[in-house]
Amino acid sequence: MDPIIQIVIVSGLVALFFYLGWLFNSKIGKKSLVSAEERAKQILADADKEAKNLKREKLLEVKDEWYKKKVEFDNEVNQKRQKISNVEKQIATREENAEKKLDLVLQKERANKKTEKEITELKASLEGKKQKLHNAELEQNQRLEKISGLTSEEAKNMLMENMVNQAKIDSSQMIKELHDKARVDAKREAQKIIIQSIQRTAADHSIETTVSVVQIQSDEMKGRIIGKEGRNIRAFESSTGVDVIVDDTPEAVILSSFDQFRREIARVSLEKLIADGRIHPARIEEVVEKTKQELEEEMIREGENTVLQLGLHNMHNELIKHVGRMKYRSSFGQNLLNHSVEVAYLTGIMAAELGIETGLAKRAGLLHDIGKTVDKSVEGPHALLGYDLTKRYKENAIVVNAVGSHHEDIAMEHPIAALVQAADAVSGARPGARREPLESYVKRLENLETLAKSFEGVAKTYAIQAGREVRVVVEHEKIDDLVADKLARDISSKIEEEMDYPGQIKVTVIREVRKISYAK
Repeated sequence: MDPIIQIVIVSGLVALFFYLGWLFNSKIGKKSLVSAEERAKQILADADKEAKNLKREKLLEVKDEWYKKKVEFDNEVNQKRQKISNVEKQIATREENAEKKLDLVLQKERANKKTEKEITELKASLEGKKQKLHNAELEQNQRLEKISGLTSEEAKNMLMENMVNQAKIDSSQMIKELHDKARVDAKREAQKIIIQSIQRTAADHSIETTVSVVQIQSDEMKGRIIGKEGRNIRAFESSTGVDVIVDDTPEAVILSSFDQFRREIARVSLEKLIADGRIHPARIEEVVEKTKQELEEEMIREGENTVLQLGLHNMHNELIKHVGRMKYRSSFGQNLLNHSVEVAYLTGIMAAELGIETGLAKRAGLLHDIGKTVDKSVEGPHALLGYDLTKRYKENAIVVNAVGSHHEDIAMEHPIAALVQAADAVSGARPGARREPLESYVKRLENLETLAKSFEGVAKTYAIQAGREVRVVVEHEKIDDLVADKLARDISSKIEEEMDYPGQIKVTVIREVRKISYAK
């Protein structure tokens, strides 16, 4: 085929295809344009609808907000109107009251103007009556002076004296009633606390003696103890400071000394020597020295055990040693360590009942007699020696004061000091707790009767119940019932100030009137 024809055919085909393509595209474009216009119209319709809905909602919200504001405004206006109305009523009431007061003032002024003359006349009348009354009183006083034979000054003094005496009687009665009530209340509470303390610390008591008995197997041992020409017994007495009594007592040797520690050294040493069988001066000195060291170590252990038993802590080692020494000390025949432990328990229990710190109370009770363990070469009351000792070893200030003041050598600064004093008296006053020599016992009774008899109006005095009560018989003409009550208090106060005694002393004042007649 001719190439030109081919080219023409191809060109025609290309033109045809271009035309068909253009025709197809123009139809599709028209359809897309129509679709876009419809979509745009739908969007505008939707937007218009949404805008109308939004406008309607906003209008509703605005109306609601406007209604709320209107209600609040109306309420506020009503409240202010109510306040204004109340204020107007108050003002009206005040104006009305002011008008009434003004009317009253005007009426009083008019009344005063009318009565000024009457008041002047009344004053003049009263002055006249007053003068007449004064003259009548003078005339009456003169008549009374003539009748009684007393001047007005003397009568006044007599009246004042009678009033003073009556006031004294009334005050004494009042003081007696208050004192009785306070004494009953205090006694009841104190008895309750002390009885509870005693019941919880009930302890056995044994009187310490001045001798110890060492048992031996046979009387032949007595000769060996004495030694040739008495050299063994002399060496033993020289080393221990104890008197050895070898008498007819079967199978026994008696050791006598007021120092319990030395007597215990002697007892243990003699028992060792008897068990060993070698008894001569050199052996005696060796055994005594070894026993002394053992007992000193035992005293330290005893002090530590006592402190642990009471639950006390942080006590200085030197004070613990002194506590251990109490085991071999006695007071009025009462073992000092047992007494101090009992006082510690009593003080702790009473402190617990009163809500006071029990640790300090027990500590003060245990150490209250620590001054009795100080070397005898140091002079001074044991309370003050204990005060210096506890202060030196940095004890608590409350404990130091309680130790120094339990016999009132210094002033008490804390309730624990009073509790220690009470517990000390309770422990020492138990029956059988202490031993007292006959001479000092008799002298104490004599002093008690003499002291009670030194008061005016006392006829007779009797010390009874081993000096725990003194009965005072008074002259009924000089002492009445009220004065008798005061006399009992005065006697008890003087006994407390001037005498030393265990426990307490009851003062009973007896006033009686006896009328005697004989039928013949």
